[in-house]
Amino acid sequence: MPMEAINPATGEIIKTYPTMTETEIDAIIRSCHETQLEWRSTPFSHRSELMKKAAQILRDNLDKYAKLMAMEMGKTLKEGRAETEKCAWVCDYYADNAENILKPEPIRTEASNSFVSFQPIGVVLAVMPWNFPFWQVFRFAAPALMAGNTGILKHASNVPGCALAIEDVFQKAGFPENAFRTLMIGSKLVAPVIENPLVKAVTLTGSTPAGKAVAAKAGEMLKKTVLELGGSDPYIVLEDADLDETVDFCVLSRLINAGQSCIAAKRFIVVENIKEEFEKRFTEKMKTYKMGDPMDETVNVGPQARHDLRDELHQQVVESIRKGAKCLLGGTVPEGNGAFYPPTILTGVKKGMPAYDEELFGPVAAIIPVKDEAEAVQTANDSIFGLGSAVFTRNVEKGTRLAEKEIQAGSCFVNTFVRSDPRLPFGGIKESGYGRELSHYGIKEFVNIKTVYVK
Repeated sequence: MPMEAINPATGEIIKTYPTMTETEIDAIIRSCHETQLEWRSTPFSHRSELMKKAAQILRDNLDKYAKLMAMEMGKTLKEGRAETEKCAWVCDYYADNAENILKPEPIRTEASNSFVSFQPIGVVLAVMPWNFPFWQVFRFAAPALMAGNTGILKHASNVPGCALAIEDVFQKAGFPENAFRTLMIGSKLVAPVIENPLVKAVTLTGSTPAGKAVAAKAGEMLKKTVLELGGSDPYIVLEDADLDETVDFCVLSRLINAGQSCIAAKRFIVVENIKEEFEKRFTEKMKTYKMGDPMDETVNVGPQARHDLRDELHQQVVESIRKGAKCLLGGTVPEGNGAFYPPTILTGVKKGMPAYDEELFGPVAAIIPVKDEAEAVQTANDSIFGLGSAVFTRNVEKGTRLAEKEIQAGSCFVNTFVRSDPRLPFGGIKESGYGRELSHYGIKEFVNIKTVYVK
């Protein structure tokens, strides 16, 4: 079956792409393996030079790539430019730091010389999602290539143009032809790729069910995995929070990428004493965001990436309301061809409702009232997910304590919204996955941490 890129704002087919045969897939994997045998010996200075060129190509084409993302998955132009710039940043970060991060680490023992060496492991498969079609890939590819690995990409089927554009960036930057390749395949062919003995590891960003399927196959083949999966990030708002600043950050985090982000704010856990005022300000701020054509520079919220995803989100809203949640804003499917869903606020959300128990992957905010700080923490942790989280309070010492010691998540931000940063590790716990991307932790996920002991 060919892949179709469909504009979610109009429903129109942009372009059709042929898929690869198993023979073509095997040839690419072998070529990437053969390339890696040479690439692993190239000096860091050479890898860095090429990675810097990749960063420059991204910066020189901000508008081009932003338009491509807008066409294929509905990201606004402003967000697309920011995403492309962030990809350049991660390229620069690893170009500047990989050699130092991966230098041999001396360990004092009885030996005349003992140290830890970090060696590349080979071909790494990346199974990537559509919501950040450039960033998710580059945050894998930059460290993997700088470590001396080669990469193959199985991208989401609705962003084939983005997948090929990313491969083209590395080609134009001067990387070996088979240092990074895109496999134009559907999800059914992921398992055979994992089974290929020349593929040494797998990283996946996506849904929890997809992560479990990939982990099961990789486990069967005894191959390393890193999984960054779903999230239902809690934002705790304590009664001493600065509401003006808090509301701005909360709305921004809920509506970024039209709400289609693993680390978007999703559950707003608000102490009852300030709930009414928070809801008032939150609703007023949410109303200022404009939904529409992502190619329109004045639009803040584009469509959902696909109609089926929009419809699933609406059913979660409908079911939550049926079970007693109150809709303060939005909650209706607009007329027209696009996969649009309006900024929506549900309050009075309780356990047993989809808005409490499940991930809402779209612009829907769930407000959960609690009586105090202790109940807020308990509610935040009452989730199968554990990706990001945030705490808002004027008491920075208290916020830091809750962030470090109490909240169960891969990251917790105090008095601001959650986002990834090349300098900081990124990942989750519980059903949000395992392993880490970015920082020195991320680049070490796909290397052989080798002990060398000389008598």
